[in-house]
Amino acid sequence: MKIKMLKKSHSIIILFVVVGALCGGAAGAFFGLTRDLPQIRGLEDFQPSAVSRIFSSDGALLDELFIHKRDPVPLSEIPPYLSQALLTTEDRQFYKHSGVDLKGILRAVVRNVKTGRFAQGASTLTQQLSRTLFLTPRKTLVRKIREGILALQLERRYTKDEILTLYLNQVYFGSGAYGVQSAATIFFNKNVRELNLEECALIAGMPQSPSRYSPLLNKGLATRRRNIVLRQMRDTGIITDAEYERAFRAPVITAPKSPRTRTAPFFVSFIKHELETEVGSDQLYKGGLTIETSLSQKLQVAAEQSIRQGLTDLKARMEKNGIGSPEPEAALIAIDIQTGGILAMVGGHDYLKSQFNRAISAIRQPGSAFKPFIYALAIERGFAQHQQILDAPVVFKGALKGTDWRPENFSTTYQGEITLRKALTHSKNIPAVRLIEMVGPDAVVRFARKLGISSPLETNLSIALGTSGANLLELTAAYAVFANGGQRTEPYGAMTVVQKNGRILWQARPEKTLALSATTAAIITDMLQGVIKEGTGKSALRLNRPVAGKTGTTNDYKDALFIGFSPDVAVGVWVGRDDHGTLGDGETGARAALPIWTMFMDQALSDTTYKRFNIPEDVVKMAMDPVTGRQISPDSPLAVPALFRMEMVPGK
Repeated sequence: MKIKMLKKSHSIIILFVVVGALCGGAAGAFFGLTRDLPQIRGLEDFQPSAVSRIFSSDGALLDELFIHKRDPVPLSEIPPYLSQALLTTEDRQFYKHSGVDLKGILRAVVRNVKTGRFAQGASTLTQQLSRTLFLTPRKTLVRKIREGILALQLERRYTKDEILTLYLNQVYFGSGAYGVQSAATIFFNKNVRELNLEECALIAGMPQSPSRYSPLLNKGLATRRRNIVLRQMRDTGIITDAEYERAFRAPVITAPKSPRTRTAPFFVSFIKHELETEVGSDQLYKGGLTIETSLSQKLQVAAEQSIRQGLTDLKARMEKNGIGSPEPEAALIAIDIQTGGILAMVGGHDYLKSQFNRAISAIRQPGSAFKPFIYALAIERGFAQHQQILDAPVVFKGALKGTDWRPENFSTTYQGEITLRKALTHSKNIPAVRLIEMVGPDAVVRFARKLGISSPLETNLSIALGTSGANLLELTAAYAVFANGGQRTEPYGAMTVVQKNGRILWQARPEKTLALSATTAAIITDMLQGVIKEGTGKSALRLNRPVAGKTGTTNDYKDALFIGFSPDVAVGVWVGRDDHGTLGDGETGARAALPIWTMFMDQALSDTTYKRFNIPEDVVKMAMDPVTGRQISPDSPLAVPALFRMEMVPGK
């Protein structure tokens, strides 16, 4: 009897040990499966990454920025047909189960045993969501168990409608579309609210195999899959037989396939670079931001057309002269005089071939386009445009790093004593060098800095001829100072960055400084008008508007520029080759760049009112003899109207 009792006790102990071991193993296994599961309590604040959009000042969409294209929408904006179709195909028991469908799991187990592999998953919609949000798509038994645990946690914490909303905004539909709104846009170019029955059915059938059932990649399979979904909707009473028949016969009509927008690509790249610093990459590519810019869609189109036509004409001349590859390039920048906003930007003839932005990154010699800065400083220091300066050959001893320098006029002809106005009008080199010698190269560099030229400048006499490089944006912004009464405004592209909730995240606050007096600005503007009326810029006269500007040409015709302005917009054009080769004999700023500038300005000014440049009260207009610089009768055929300080009016 005692032995039997001992055996019974021993059996009970063994049973407890086995049960304990099983329980402990199960507990350990459960702990192992759950110890590093993500926390779901933060989903109340979950913000799926959303598309940021860049707009022009006139409301045109320039580009979309995203890592995954996703536009979250509330359940109230999603057609019932779409949510019902998804539930019919993906999880008919959604509103009945607690996150895991046990019957479905048993069916899947039987199927997987029969096939000998892990093929059918029987995942509920909640399980799919937990996998999408927290886990990898890799098919393993461990992942499946973890997926179920997370699904149960989601169901305990959130309502069915909240889970459904998350799913509809998170699931992948192929072609870069995450969420139903992006799918509606990419496949049908519609807002999700506008989808009809057959479109809802097509989208609902895609999560099972997004690429296989994509209407953009395989319209036949997509149509068959859509019709299966329609049949399921009819069989479950969601739609009537009549609705089914009509939708079944409807053709699949998708939005025309087009590449992502390439509107103003150089400008868009410039904006992205600017805002990555200001707001950060995460916000920029995931934050669903609305980015408003200064760019005018109308002027951008005009800029691109002008560049295209100008380069076509230039290439024809180059081919005629036997000059081959590489092809010439061009850049254009347009700036609002008052605000500093960039209105148009072209950094090259083809962004797909080269993303190098020649409008902001190319440091090229400006040639004679630099001369106005020297003349403006001289005017600021008390010179007047009627004053005489010697235009004759000269040698500057030790001027360039200890060596003698013999500058020449472009034409290699000289006129002796000429006025400052005529010297600038006809882009004479010798007077410009003599003038910089008078005011000092160091002073010219400091003055250029005040105007916004930040590129390195050599402090020698040769900068009078534009031998130090600068980029087109800073040169054009510096010219804008002349038109803006001496006020310099830092150029910018992005105006405001607005978050999804409507709060302004960032706003441009361009720095404004007084770079030179309004008097000097008016006089140098008048002299630059003379370039167009009487000098190298005459072809712009056809605009029949008050405009001012200056040509620029470098040695061997490697660079051609024209930078000019109206009272409202400053525009710079550069033409050249990336290898610094020649454009060909005679391809000056007046021939290669000015036609592009004029074409652009013709369109830019077409819808604007006639406007004159402002003249301050301490400045007077007098008729001047262009040769002697003396005051003459306005009725004289030689008379040139010119601006002077009241105390500097020339004698008769």
